[in-house]
Amino acid sequence: MKFVKTLLAASLALVVVQAQAAVSADEAAKLGQTLTLVGAEKAGNADGSIPAFEGGLSTAPAGFKNGDTVRPDPFAGEQPLLVIDGKNADQYKDQLTAVTYELAKRYPSFRAEVYPSHRTATMPQALLDNTLKNATGAKSLEGGNAIENVLPGIPFPIPQSGAEAMWNHLLRFQGAGYTTKYDSWNVDAAGVATLATTGTAFNAFPIYEDTNKVIDARDTYFQTKLYYSGPARRAGESLMLKDAANPLEQPRRAWQYLPGVRRVKLAPNLAYDTPNPGTAGSGTYDDIYVFNGALDRYDWKLVGKQEMFVPYNTYKLTYIKDPKQLTTPNHLAPEFVRWEKHRVWVVEGKLKAGARHIYAKRRFYLDEDSWNALASDQYDAGGQLYRGSFSFLTQSYDVATPNTAPHVIYDLIGGSYNVNGVVGPYGGIKYIEPLSKAQWSPEALAGAGIR
Repeated sequence: MKFVKTLLAASLALVVVQAQAAVSADEAAKLGQTLTLVGAEKAGNADGSIPAFEGGLSTAPAGFKNGDTVRPDPFAGEQPLLVIDGKNADQYKDQLTAVTYELAKRYPSFRAEVYPSHRTATMPQALLDNTLKNATGAKSLEGGNAIENVLPGIPFPIPQSGAEAMWNHLLRFQGAGYTTKYDSWNVDAAGVATLATTGTAFNAFPIYEDTNKVIDARDTYFQTKLYYSGPARRAGESLMLKDAANPLEQPRRAWQYLPGVRRVKLAPNLAYDTPNPGTAGSGTYDDIYVFNGALDRYDWKLVGKQEMFVPYNTYKLTYIKDPKQLTTPNHLAPEFVRWEKHRVWVVEGKLKAGARHIYAKRRFYLDEDSWNALASDQYDAGGQLYRGSFSFLTQSYDVATPNTAPHVIYDLIGGSYNVNGVVGPYGGIKYIEPLSKAQWSPEALAGAGIR
């Protein structure tokens, strides 16, 4: 009997370890008071370079018409307040990602043009209300690798661990679905830009189709279909990915259609550090959107909040008409990248003992107002800075939705970079009604992928 009681006590202790409790009611009471409903600090910073949050950007600038998919820059008339380059990067090193600092010191042509900061990110009120409920109701499970009792919205507005902060990024609101036609470009160490892919993407977030439904462990929170139409060597290819709220119970499902074999194949390797062929070896599948996929190969640490210079309100880049202007040698053309000072959550992931990944350590910078990962630093097994990413956030002010469709990854060892999601040449970002279940079947992937 004593053995049974001991075993029961041990089992209960394990459950406690496996499930991270929500914050207290007293802590949650800060939301809507000193904190916004997504957990950001309402107040500006001490010197005023980060303004107070005043509800985000919900008013379209003059010239925008409802239904337009190209969104004019509401800050087009502003001028930089500061330019950071290799000459003064040391002065601002504590407010730069490791990759930003390295680019500035390595390339005399690199510069970060810093503009006035605008806290534009917001999302619909129903999701803000859900986020308030999540603060005291949502739980993380399996050492942070899964979630439960989460309503559509930000699951952990006051995160208690690095894994919870990363879940905020994974479940961030991007609308119920959107579609884009886009280009992906590779720029090699010699500065030669090559079109990697032209494709049409359908990104869907089924958890946001019913805002009253608690997310189940096997619910798909993100799914994407990509149809490649160029260059000629990739025309006709297609793939589909689906990620669930508990990836240990329901791992990523992936399918791929290749015209050469003329059938859809399961592709479970389209995850983690599998090289992404569209990046010419400079990125992995979990580098897409700075980070995506399961958290289980890393131990996650919530380092804290920090004021940083990051790309933000990048309408000029997001909706650029001619991507060739963007793809300059060594780095993106500086005149198209708008930098602002924002507070970010810093999260560090260290590779677990026995786990496999080409990145031994990763550091992510999550926007306090939207929970989008705005940047990352990646390190190899020897501790050397290896790669790093940036996403380019704009607020789709007509639908109260932040978007980071374009993103770039720099390979500092290879001296190359890839910029993905260049949507400007094809009409921007279109938000759509949910596709039918049949349209998310592998059979539909085959039919649309045939040349």
